[in-house]
Amino acid sequence: MSARDLVPLIEAAAARIYPVVRETPLVPMDAAFAKLEQLQTTGSFKLRGATNKLMSLAPDAARGGVVTSSTGNHGLGVATAGQMLGIDVEVFLSPQVTPAKRERILTCGARIRIVGANALDAEVAARAAAAASKRTYVSPYNDPHVAAGQGTIGVELMRQAPDLDAVFIAVGGGGLISGIGSYLRHAAPHAEIIGCWPENSAVLYECLRAGRIFDAPESNTLSESTAGGVEADSITFDLCREVMHRGVLVSEADILSAMRWAHRRGWTVEGASGVALAAYFKEAARYAGKKVVVLICGGNPSPAIAALLDG
Repeated sequence: MSARDLVPLIEAAAARIYPVVRETPLVPMDAAFAKLEQLQTTGSFKLRGATNKLMSLAPDAARGGVVTSSTGNHGLGVATAGQMLGIDVEVFLSPQVTPAKRERILTCGARIRIVGANALDAEVAARAAAAASKRTYVSPYNDPHVAAGQGTIGVELMRQAPDLDAVFIAVGGGGLISGIGSYLRHAAPHAEIIGCWPENSAVLYECLRAGRIFDAPESNTLSESTAGGVEADSITFDLCREVMHRGVLVSEADILSAMRWAHRRGWTVEGASGVALAAYFKEAARYAGKKVVVLICGGNPSPAIAALLDG
C-alpha cells in the first residue's frame, strides 16, 4: 500500500468516526504548537484507528466480534469503540501492561487474556486466536483502516494549521506516522514529517535504516506505548519509508525532562508524548521561525511513571 492509496481511506474515516471520536485542539506551545490528543475520549489517539476499523466491518464480521492485542491504549480504544458500537471485544495483553490499564479495558466490557512475555508475543497469540475463531483481528498498526483512522489527525491539522512546516510524531509500530504522513504528503507536501523514537526502543527506526524488518534490540523506556517489535509484513514499513523525512532519537533523561515540562504546564502526558516533545526541544533551533506542530499523542502514563513527574 502507498500513501496515495491511503488518502481516500483517511477521507472516508474523517466522514464517519466523529460520533465516537472528538476533534482535539491545537494550542500554542512557546515557539511551536501542540496537538492535544491526550484530550481524546480515551486519553490517546488510538481511539481513532480502532473506531474506524470497527466501523468498516461488514455486518456479519461485526456480529462475530473482534480480537486485538495492545500495550494498553489500543486495547482501550478498541474496547471503547466496541462498547459504543455494540461489538464484542477480546484483548490480548502482555504481563507488562499495568493493572490500571487492564482495569480501564475491563470497565468497557471487553475480555482480557494475559499471554507471552512482551507485546509481540501478545500480538502473535491474538492473531492465532482470531484465525481459529474466525473473528476479525484489529492490529494496533498493521491495518489500512487503523492507519487511516490515525490519519484523521492530519485532516484536522489542515483545518487548524494549513500552513504548517513540520510535525513531530512519536513512532512505535508506525500506524500513527503512516496515517498522518500519508495525508500531509497529499494535502501539505511542503510539510516535513519527523519520526521520534526513544534511544532505548527504536525498533522501526533501526528496521528502516537496515532496509528490512528484524528484531532490533531494545531496553526499558519511559515510552511504554511505543515499545515492542514490528510484524514482518507490516504495511507501515513501506509507508514510513515513503512519508517520513527524518528520524530523531532521544534519551530517557530527555524524555523525562520533557514530560516534567508538560506536567508543569498542566498537561497529563505519557512517555510517547514526552518522546515527541523531547525531539522537538532537541531540534528546535533547526525550526526557528517555522510553524511546527508537536503531537501530544496520549496522556495515560502508568502509575510508576506518573510518580516521576513531580521531580
